Amino acid sequence: MNAELVSILIPVYNRWDLIEDTIGSALAQTYEAVEVVVVDNASTDGTWEKIQSLAATDSRIRAFRNDSNIGPVRNWIACAQRAQGVYSKILWSDDLIEPEFLSACVPYLKSADVGFAYSAARVFEHGAMPQDAPVDFDSLSAGIHPTSTFVRGALLNGPFPCSPGCALFRTSDLLRNLWLDIPNAIGSDFSMHAIGNDLLLFLLTAKVYPKFAFVKQPLALFRSHPGSISMGSGTGRRLLHYDIVRAGFAQQHVKDKRVLLLLHGMLWLHLIRYSGYRYGLRRVRDFYPKPASRPADT
Repeated sequence: MNAELVSILIPVYNRWDLIEDTIGSALAQTYEAVEVVVVDNASTDGTWEKIQSLAATDSRIRAFRNDSNIGPVRNWIACAQRAQGVYSKILWSDDLIEPEFLSACVPYLKSADVGFAYSAARVFEHGAMPQDAPVDFDSLSAGIHPTSTFVRGALLNGPFPCSPGCALFRTSDLLRNLWLDIPNAIGSDFSMHAIGNDLLLFLLTAKVYPKFAFVKQPLALFRSHPGSISMGSGTGRRLLHYDIVRAGFAQQHVKDKRVLLLLHGMLWLHLIRYSGYRYGLRRVRDFYPKPASRPADT
């Protein structure tokens, strides 16, 4: 039987110095049925010209360019809309994956019960050797786990990934659960700052599948540098916006009262610790998109 096609999706803007390595890691997969979909978001630094040059040397690269910059999340979705594979893996334009990433993750998604598979990751400093960086997201045993474990852990800010850069999804789930905007009470434009849409993809997918899979080897390599979304956002801003996503998801989909109480306490602590008022968050209720079915305010 022929292997099912996997789409590696690379949304990119102004990564002239990094994009060749990123695309190279996608093309180096030991899993052979791969297409690499690159969508350039109207870069101004020569990134598009480099992509075109690379695409001319390998037919697996499908390169596209937006006429104007449409913002990060719209560009993520533009990648997913062009995917031809049964499965899709988002690869951020400044990150890398080890050659065995797809070979390790694809077999798990052969089971209809498994919603996604992700690997442990290394976060490495730009210019350093990735293999020397510490391992993140490795608290589980390798194999298949109930999605309730992921949902509870992700809601309570446990050692679970927010970024799909270390994960593999079915393309249909990626298209369904990668939201452009996220309802919120403070008027924050999630489509443009792109903090939380990634976590919501995991949570919404986990909601409809009983299981997920974890690969113990650190096969995803996240580059830490000043130009990345996570580094440029600041710890407080990033965490508080992820908390808005957690609260909105919990309000709609979580019934476990203990989890809701623990989440409520965490939101209160983060509100105080990270000066939530700077972002329009003055009370715990401000994390929730609407007033109905909210835990009592603190």
